[in-house]
Amino acid sequence: MRTRLIAGLLRLFAALPFSWNRLLATLIGALMALIPGALRRITDINLRLCLPELTPRERKTLLRHSLIETAKTVLEAGPMWMWSPAKIKSLIVEPIEGEADIKAALRAGRGVILATPHHGSWEMAGHIAAVRWGITTLYKPPRLIGMDKLIRQGRQQLGAQLVATDAKGIRSLYETLSRGGAIGILPDQDPGESGGIFAPFFGIPANSMVLLSRLARKTGAPVFICFCERLPGTQGYKLHCLPAPAGVDDADATVAVTAMNAGIENCVRLCPEQYQWSYRRFRTRPAGEPKIY
Repeated sequence: MRTRLIAGLLRLFAALPFSWNRLLATLIGALMALIPGALRRITDINLRLCLPELTPRERKTLLRHSLIETAKTVLEAGPMWMWSPAKIKSLIVEPIEGEADIKAALRAGRGVILATPHHGSWEMAGHIAAVRWGITTLYKPPRLIGMDKLIRQGRQQLGAQLVATDAKGIRSLYETLSRGGAIGILPDQDPGESGGIFAPFFGIPANSMVLLSRLARKTGAPVFICFCERLPGTQGYKLHCLPAPAGVDDADATVAVTAMNAGIENCVRLCPEQYQWSYRRFRTRPAGEPKIY
């Protein structure tokens, strides 16, 4: 029943004119900013921690815009998974920042690692990468198994290849890079108590993945930090791909992960309202430190 309800809502969001979809998301996000709730609380905590230089008024404004962008992320899932490839492609805004460097790396046969944090529209980022360069990316099925087919088909319809988040899937990433292909990876999730190391993110120790730096070190593939900016109104989406800071492939895991997080932070600062501040990024704490959320 829950699966049918969610799928029905996604179809409704996909059926709406894009301008209506955006307007509805704006209204929902603005409402979330007014009514106390978990997303508002977590967003406020993260903004206080990561951007302490903001005045209370600036933080309040950014919180509102952030929750509006969060609502857009939810409501655009329907279009991103259910619209036709032609309709999705019509929203890609040229030029793509960093595309020349990515093409050069692919021509050299080195492969490319595209790190796409939860910033802007990561669903559209995956579509654009699939269209332009082909992409293999890790995929973890949702808790609602009934949604798996819909999401998998939606994300693969423009040519992306999804592989499981297990040993076999990791081997697929290495194989793709060894063939000189492109892979995508989400670099800013908390990997859990035994899945990462602590490195600064906006000056706060954050449990961070080591997989990306290992892939870069073992294959020599260059790393780009990418985010897909939602342009105002219905103007579409613009993909930005910035070279990762030096050291992202360092043999010292702490140095490498610190560079990775610095690259993500650089992207976030370009349009901070589109980062997913409602995510509990600092959920896992170093031993002895109190909980943040």
